[in-house]
Amino acid sequence: MAYTKEQLLARLQELNVDFSCYDHPVVLTVEEQAKYVGHLGGALSKNLLLKDKKHRLYIVSALSATKVDMKILSQRLGLGKGGLRMAPEESLLEVLHVPLGCVTPFALINESASAVSLLLDQGFKSKQSCYFHPLTNDVTIALSSNNLDKFLMSIGRQPAYVDLEASPVVGKDSPPDLADLVPSGVPNSSEPIKNVTPTNVPRQNDVPKEKTSLPEVKAKPKVQNKGAEKTQSKIPSNGTNVEKFVNDVFDIMCPLFLSEVSKKLNIKQEELSSILDGFKEQATPDLESVTTSLKNAAYTAGFEAGSETMLNSGLKGRPSRNPRGGHIHENGPHLTIVCSLFRPSPPPPPFPRRAWLLPPAAAADDGTW
Repeated sequence: MAYTKEQLLARLQELNVDFSCYDHPVVLTVEEQAKYVGHLGGALSKNLLLKDKKHRLYIVSALSATKVDMKILSQRLGLGKGGLRMAPEESLLEVLHVPLGCVTPFALINESASAVSLLLDQGFKSKQSCYFHPLTNDVTIALSSNNLDKFLMSIGRQPAYVDLEASPVVGKDSPPDLADLVPSGVPNSSEPIKNVTPTNVPRQNDVPKEKTSLPEVKAKPKVQNKGAEKTQSKIPSNGTNVEKFVNDVFDIMCPLFLSEVSKKLNIKQEELSSILDGFKEQATPDLESVTTSLKNAAYTAGFEAGSETMLNSGLKGRPSRNPRGGHIHENGPHLTIVCSLFRPSPPPPPFPRRAWLLPPAAAADDGTW
Protein backbone atom coordinates (compact mmCIF):
# COMPACT_ATOMS: atom_id res chain seq x y z
CA MET A 1 0.00 0.00 0.00
CA ALA A 2 1.20 3.50 -0.85
CA TYR A 3 1.64 6.01 1.96
CA THR A 4 -0.61 9.05 2.13
CA LYS A 5 0.29 12.56 3.22
CA GLU A 6 -1.38 12.03 6.59
CA GLN A 7 0.50 8.79 7.20
CA LEU A 8 3.81 10.42 6.29
CA LEU A 9 3.25 13.38 8.63
CA ALA A 10 2.27 10.97 11.41
CA ARG A 11 5.48 9.02 10.78
CA LEU A 12 7.56 12.20 11.04
CA GLN A 13 5.91 13.02 14.36
CA GLU A 14 6.67 9.52 15.66
CA LEU A 15 10.33 10.06 14.76
CA ASN A 16 10.35 13.41 16.58
CA VAL A 17 11.29 15.16 13.36
CA ASP A 18 11.01 18.92 13.76
CA PHE A 19 9.14 20.36 10.77
CA SER A 20 6.64 23.05 9.80
CA CYS A 21 3.70 22.49 7.47
CA TYR A 22 2.22 25.06 5.06
CA ASP A 23 -0.97 24.55 3.05
CA HIS A 24 -1.38 26.25 -0.32
CA PRO A 25 -3.05 25.69 -3.71
CA VAL A 26 -1.72 22.99 -6.00
CA VAL A 27 1.60 23.99 -7.59
CA LEU A 28 3.50 22.28 -10.39
CA THR A 29 6.70 24.34 -10.52
CA VAL A 30 9.18 25.86 -8.10
CA GLU A 31 8.16 29.32 -9.29
CA GLU A 32 4.53 28.70 -8.34
CA GLN A 33 5.56 27.28 -4.98
CA ALA A 34 7.69 30.37 -4.30
CA LYS A 35 4.61 32.58 -4.51
CA TYR A 36 3.21 30.95 -1.37
CA VAL A 37 6.25 29.98 0.74
CA GLY A 38 9.18 31.85 -0.81
CA HIS A 39 8.86 34.73 1.66
CA LEU A 40 9.20 32.43 4.69
CA GLY A 41 12.98 32.22 4.46
CA GLY A 42 13.43 28.52 3.66
CA ALA A 43 15.31 27.05 0.71
CA LEU A 44 13.20 25.92 -2.22
CA SER A 45 14.09 22.60 -3.79
CA LYS A 46 13.66 21.09 -7.22
CA ASN A 47 13.28 17.33 -7.51
CA LEU A 48 13.68 15.22 -10.63
CA LEU A 49 13.05 11.53 -11.26
CA LEU A 50 15.58 10.23 -13.80
CA LYS A 51 16.20 6.85 -15.35
CA ASP A 52 19.12 5.25 -17.15
CA LYS A 53 19.15 2.89 -20.11
CA LYS A 54 18.74 -0.11 -17.82
CA HIS A 55 15.56 1.45 -16.36
CA ARG A 56 17.16 2.13 -12.98
CA LEU A 57 15.68 5.18 -11.29
CA TYR A 58 17.27 8.15 -9.52
CA ILE A 59 15.78 11.02 -7.51
CA VAL A 60 17.93 14.13 -7.77
CA SER A 61 16.97 16.68 -5.12
CA ALA A 62 18.70 20.05 -5.40
CA LEU A 63 18.35 23.66 -4.37
CA SER A 64 16.34 25.65 -6.88
CA ALA A 65 19.42 27.74 -7.76
CA THR A 66 21.70 24.73 -8.33
CA LYS A 67 22.55 24.06 -11.96
CA VAL A 68 22.43 20.34 -12.72
CA ASP A 69 24.00 19.22 -16.00
CA MET A 70 22.51 15.82 -16.77
CA LYS A 71 25.30 14.86 -19.17
CA ILE A 72 27.98 15.55 -16.57
CA LEU A 73 25.96 13.81 -13.87
CA SER A 74 25.53 10.81 -16.15
CA GLN A 75 29.29 10.59 -16.67
CA ARG A 76 29.95 10.89 -12.94
CA LEU A 77 27.63 7.93 -12.38
CA GLY A 78 29.52 5.91 -14.98
CA LEU A 79 26.61 5.87 -17.44
CA GLY A 80 28.20 7.80 -20.31
CA LYS A 81 27.12 11.21 -21.57
CA GLY A 82 23.60 10.22 -22.60
CA GLY A 83 22.89 7.66 -19.94
CA LEU A 84 20.29 9.69 -18.01
CA ARG A 85 16.93 10.99 -19.10
CA MET A 86 13.66 12.05 -17.54
CA ALA A 87 11.64 9.11 -16.25
CA PRO A 88 8.13 8.76 -17.72
CA GLU A 89 5.11 9.81 -15.72
CA GLU A 90 4.18 6.15 -15.30
CA SER A 91 7.21 5.68 -13.06
CA LEU A 92 5.98 8.42 -10.74
CA LEU A 93 2.65 6.68 -10.33
CA GLU A 94 3.83 3.08 -10.27
CA VAL A 95 7.07 3.35 -8.27
CA LEU A 96 6.88 6.54 -6.19
CA HIS A 97 3.07 6.58 -6.00
CA VAL A 98 2.94 10.35 -6.44
CA PRO A 99 1.39 12.44 -9.23
CA LEU A 100 3.24 14.80 -11.53
CA GLY A 101 4.87 17.68 -9.66
CA CYS A 102 5.19 15.76 -6.39
CA VAL A 103 8.61 14.10 -6.69
CA THR A 104 10.19 14.23 -3.24
CA PRO A 105 12.68 12.31 -1.10
CA PHE A 106 9.74 11.41 1.14
CA ALA A 107 8.37 9.17 -1.63
CA LEU A 108 11.12 6.69 -0.76
CA ILE A 109 8.99 5.64 2.20
CA ASN A 110 7.02 3.45 -0.21
CA GLU A 111 8.32 -0.09 -0.48
CA SER A 112 8.07 0.01 -4.28
CA ALA A 113 10.76 2.72 -4.30
CA SER A 114 13.31 0.70 -2.34
CA ALA A 115 15.62 0.40 -5.37
CA VAL A 116 15.47 4.10 -6.30
CA SER A 117 18.74 5.97 -5.72
CA LEU A 118 18.69 9.39 -4.02
CA LEU A 119 21.20 12.17 -4.71
CA LEU A 120 20.92 15.20 -2.41
CA ASP A 121 22.42 18.61 -3.07
CA GLN A 122 25.17 19.31 -0.55
CA GLY A 123 23.83 22.87 -0.44
CA PHE A 124 20.97 21.66 1.77
CA LYS A 125 23.41 21.30 4.66
CA SER A 126 24.08 25.03 4.74
CA LYS A 127 20.39 25.96 4.99
CA GLN A 128 18.43 26.23 8.22
CA SER A 129 15.30 24.83 6.59
CA CYS A 130 14.50 23.31 3.23
CA TYR A 131 11.15 22.97 1.48
CA PHE A 132 9.75 19.67 0.18
CA HIS A 133 6.31 18.36 -0.75
CA PRO A 134 5.00 15.59 1.55
CA LEU A 135 3.73 13.30 -1.29
CA THR A 136 1.29 15.96 -2.50
CA ASN A 137 1.86 19.37 -4.06
CA ASP A 138 -0.79 21.30 -2.15
CA VAL A 139 1.34 21.25 1.00
CA THR A 140 4.95 22.23 1.72
CA ILE A 141 6.91 21.15 4.77
CA ALA A 142 10.04 22.90 6.02
CA LEU A 143 12.77 21.00 7.86
CA SER A 144 16.54 21.01 8.26
CA SER A 145 18.90 18.59 6.55
CA ASN A 146 19.54 16.89 9.91
CA ASN A 147 15.84 16.16 10.32
CA LEU A 148 15.66 14.94 6.74
CA ASP A 149 18.56 12.60 7.51
CA LYS A 150 16.68 11.30 10.53
CA PHE A 151 13.74 10.35 8.32
CA LEU A 152 15.92 8.76 5.64
CA MET A 153 17.85 6.65 8.13
CA SER A 154 14.56 5.47 9.66
CA ILE A 155 13.68 3.82 6.33
CA GLY A 156 17.14 2.32 5.92
CA ARG A 157 18.63 5.02 3.70
CA GLN A 158 22.09 6.49 4.15
CA PRO A 159 21.88 10.12 2.96
CA ALA A 160 24.24 10.92 0.09
CA TYR A 161 25.01 14.63 -0.32
CA VAL A 162 26.70 15.52 -3.60
CA ASP A 163 28.17 18.63 -5.21
CA LEU A 164 25.83 18.59 -8.20
CA GLU A 165 27.59 21.49 -9.92
CA ALA A 166 31.02 19.82 -9.90
CA SER A 167 32.48 18.67 -13.20
CA PRO A 168 35.35 16.28 -12.46
CA VAL A 169 37.26 14.64 -15.27
CA VAL A 170 36.18 11.04 -15.85
CA GLY A 171 38.62 8.74 -17.61
CA LYS A 172 40.93 5.77 -17.25
CA ASP A 173 42.93 7.36 -14.45
CA SER A 174 39.90 8.97 -12.77
CA PRO A 175 36.89 6.65 -12.44
CA PRO A 176 33.34 8.02 -11.97
CA ASP A 177 33.11 9.52 -8.49
CA LEU A 178 29.38 8.74 -8.07
CA ALA A 179 29.41 5.17 -9.37
CA ASP A 180 28.63 3.87 -5.87
CA LEU A 181 25.25 5.62 -6.02
CA VAL A 182 24.03 3.63 -9.03
CA PRO A 183 21.25 1.31 -7.81
CA SER A 184 21.91 -2.39 -8.01
CA GLY A 185 18.51 -3.27 -9.42
CA VAL A 186 15.36 -2.05 -11.11
CA PRO A 187 12.55 -0.77 -8.86
CA ASN A 188 9.46 -2.83 -8.29
CA SER A 189 6.68 -2.29 -10.78
CA SER A 190 3.31 -0.76 -10.12
CA GLU A 191 0.53 -2.49 -8.26
CA PRO A 192 -1.27 -3.49 -11.48
CA ILE A 193 1.89 -5.18 -12.72
CA LYS A 194 2.31 -6.92 -9.37
CA ASN A 195 -1.16 -8.36 -9.77
CA VAL A 196 -0.23 -9.77 -13.15
CA THR A 197 3.06 -11.30 -12.08
CA PRO A 198 1.76 -13.55 -9.27
CA THR A 199 -0.81 -15.09 -11.60
CA ASN A 200 2.00 -16.39 -13.76
CA VAL A 201 4.38 -17.37 -10.98
CA PRO A 202 2.16 -19.97 -9.25
CA ARG A 203 1.54 -21.70 -12.56
CA GLN A 204 5.24 -22.08 -13.08
CA ASN A 205 5.74 -23.38 -9.55
CA ASP A 206 2.74 -25.72 -9.44
CA VAL A 207 3.28 -27.51 -12.75
CA PRO A 208 6.74 -29.08 -13.02
CA LYS A 209 6.47 -29.65 -16.78
CA GLU A 210 6.11 -25.97 -17.45
CA LYS A 211 9.41 -25.34 -15.71
CA THR A 212 11.24 -27.34 -18.34
CA SER A 213 9.46 -25.66 -21.22
CA LEU A 214 9.77 -22.08 -20.01
CA PRO A 215 13.59 -21.96 -19.95
CA GLU A 216 13.61 -23.15 -23.58
CA VAL A 217 11.33 -20.30 -24.56
CA LYS A 218 13.56 -17.84 -22.72
CA ALA A 219 16.73 -19.30 -24.20
CA LYS A 220 15.70 -18.68 -27.80
CA PRO A 221 15.23 -14.93 -27.44
CA LYS A 222 18.61 -14.72 -25.72
CA VAL A 223 20.30 -16.26 -28.76
CA GLN A 224 18.42 -13.92 -31.04
CA ASN A 225 19.31 -10.95 -28.89
CA LYS A 226 22.98 -11.84 -29.06
CA GLY A 227 22.77 -11.99 -32.81
CA ALA A 228 20.91 -8.72 -32.86
CA GLU A 229 23.59 -7.13 -30.72
CA LYS A 230 26.28 -8.35 -33.09
CA THR A 231 24.47 -6.93 -36.09
CA GLN A 232 23.80 -3.68 -34.29
CA SER A 233 27.48 -3.36 -33.46
CA LYS A 234 28.24 -3.50 -37.19
CA ILE A 235 25.46 -1.14 -38.23
CA PRO A 236 27.07 2.20 -37.26
CA SER A 237 29.87 1.59 -39.79
CA ASN A 238 27.44 1.89 -42.73
CA GLY A 239 25.29 4.63 -41.26
CA THR A 240 22.02 2.70 -40.96
CA ASN A 241 21.71 2.63 -37.18
CA VAL A 242 18.25 4.10 -36.54
CA GLU A 243 18.83 4.75 -32.83
CA LYS A 244 22.09 6.59 -33.51
CA PHE A 245 20.45 8.64 -36.26
CA VAL A 246 17.61 9.71 -33.95
CA ASN A 247 20.06 10.66 -31.19
CA ASP A 248 22.10 12.69 -33.69
CA VAL A 249 18.95 14.54 -34.77
CA PHE A 250 18.15 15.45 -31.17
CA ASP A 251 21.77 16.46 -30.52
CA ILE A 252 21.49 18.95 -33.37
CA MET A 253 18.01 20.25 -32.60
CA CYS A 254 18.06 20.48 -28.80
CA PRO A 255 20.80 23.12 -28.39
CA LEU A 256 19.15 25.28 -31.05
CA PHE A 257 15.76 24.88 -29.41
CA LEU A 258 17.10 25.77 -25.97
CA SER A 259 18.96 28.85 -27.16
CA GLU A 260 16.11 30.25 -29.24
CA VAL A 261 13.32 29.61 -26.74
CA SER A 262 15.33 30.86 -23.78
CA LYS A 263 16.05 34.11 -25.65
CA LYS A 264 12.49 34.75 -26.79
CA LEU A 265 10.75 33.72 -23.56
CA ASN A 266 13.51 34.89 -21.20
CA ILE A 267 13.66 31.49 -19.51
CA LYS A 268 16.81 29.82 -18.24
CA GLN A 269 17.99 26.86 -20.29
CA GLU A 270 18.22 24.72 -17.15
CA GLU A 271 14.49 25.13 -16.61
CA LEU A 272 13.73 24.12 -20.19
CA SER A 273 16.03 21.11 -20.21
CA SER A 274 13.66 19.00 -18.11
CA ILE A 275 10.77 19.83 -20.45
CA LEU A 276 12.92 19.02 -23.47
CA ASP A 277 14.00 15.69 -21.98
CA GLY A 278 10.37 14.75 -21.48
CA PHE A 279 9.65 15.68 -25.10
CA LYS A 280 12.55 13.52 -26.28
CA GLU A 281 11.26 10.60 -24.22
CA GLN A 282 7.87 10.79 -25.92
CA ALA A 283 9.06 11.62 -29.44
CA THR A 284 11.91 9.09 -29.72
CA PRO A 285 9.74 5.96 -30.37
CA ASP A 286 7.72 7.74 -33.07
CA LEU A 287 10.80 9.17 -34.77
CA GLU A 288 12.54 5.78 -34.69
CA SER A 289 9.45 4.17 -36.23
CA VAL A 290 9.29 6.73 -39.05
CA THR A 291 13.03 6.40 -39.70
CA THR A 292 12.80 2.60 -39.82
CA SER A 293 9.93 2.82 -42.31
CA LEU A 294 11.98 5.18 -44.48
CA LYS A 295 14.98 2.85 -44.33
CA ASN A 296 12.86 -0.16 -45.30
CA ALA A 297 11.33 1.78 -48.19
CA ALA A 298 14.83 2.70 -49.41
CA TYR A 299 15.92 -0.93 -49.27
CA THR A 300 12.84 -2.02 -51.21
CA ALA A 301 13.32 0.65 -53.88
CA GLY A 302 16.98 -0.30 -54.28
CA PHE A 303 16.17 -3.98 -54.63
CA GLU A 304 13.48 -3.33 -57.23
CA ALA A 305 15.78 -1.02 -59.20
CA GLY A 306 18.56 -3.61 -59.18
CA SER A 307 16.23 -6.41 -60.28
CA GLU A 308 14.83 -4.29 -63.12
CA THR A 309 18.31 -3.33 -64.28
CA MET A 310 19.41 -6.97 -64.35
CA LEU A 311 16.38 -8.04 -66.37
CA ASN A 312 16.63 -5.15 -68.84
CA SER A 313 20.33 -5.66 -69.50
CA GLY A 314 19.75 -9.36 -70.16
CA LEU A 315 16.93 -8.79 -72.61
CA LYS A 316 19.16 -6.46 -74.69
CA GLY A 317 21.44 -9.24 -75.89
CA ARG A 318 23.49 -10.94 -73.19
CA PRO A 319 24.76 -14.41 -74.15
CA SER A 320 23.32 -17.54 -72.62
CA ARG A 321 26.54 -18.08 -70.66
CA ASN A 322 28.26 -15.08 -69.05
CA PRO A 323 30.97 -14.52 -66.42
CA ARG A 324 28.32 -14.67 -63.72
CA GLY A 325 27.13 -18.05 -64.86
CA GLY A 326 23.73 -17.37 -66.43
CA HIS A 327 22.25 -20.17 -68.58
CA ILE A 328 19.33 -20.53 -70.94
CA HIS A 329 18.22 -23.99 -71.99
CA GLU A 330 15.05 -25.53 -73.32
CA ASN A 331 12.82 -27.75 -71.23
CA GLY A 332 9.80 -29.01 -73.11
CA PRO A 333 7.34 -26.26 -74.01
CA HIS A 334 9.18 -23.55 -72.03
CA LEU A 335 12.62 -22.02 -71.79
CA THR A 336 14.10 -22.17 -68.29
CA ILE A 337 16.46 -19.32 -67.40
CA VAL A 338 18.68 -19.92 -64.38
CA CYS A 339 20.96 -17.21 -62.96
CA SER A 340 23.90 -17.90 -60.68
CA LEU A 341 25.47 -14.89 -58.96
CA PHE A 342 28.79 -16.51 -58.13
CA ARG A 343 30.40 -18.76 -60.77
CA PRO A 344 29.45 -20.73 -63.89
CA SER A 345 27.81 -24.05 -63.22
CA PRO A 346 26.40 -26.84 -65.41
CA PRO A 347 22.78 -26.53 -66.48
CA PRO A 348 20.42 -27.48 -63.68
CA PRO A 349 17.88 -30.31 -63.98
CA PRO A 350 14.48 -29.59 -65.54
CA PHE A 351 12.23 -27.18 -63.64
CA PRO A 352 14.85 -26.09 -61.09
CA ARG A 353 14.12 -24.01 -58.02
CA ARG A 354 14.06 -20.23 -58.48
CA ALA A 355 13.60 -20.13 -62.26
CA TRP A 356 11.80 -17.78 -64.60
CA LEU A 357 9.64 -19.56 -67.21
CA LEU A 358 9.29 -17.94 -70.64
CA PRO A 359 7.66 -19.27 -73.82
CA PRO A 360 10.08 -20.31 -76.63
CA ALA A 361 9.17 -17.21 -78.67
CA ALA A 362 10.74 -14.97 -76.06
CA ALA A 363 14.26 -16.27 -76.88
CA ALA A 364 16.34 -15.38 -79.92
CA ASP A 365 17.86 -17.97 -82.21
CA ASP A 366 21.32 -17.45 -80.76
CA GLY A 367 20.18 -18.38 -77.26
CA THR A 368 20.16 -14.86 -75.76
CA TRP A 369 17.25 -13.30 -73.83
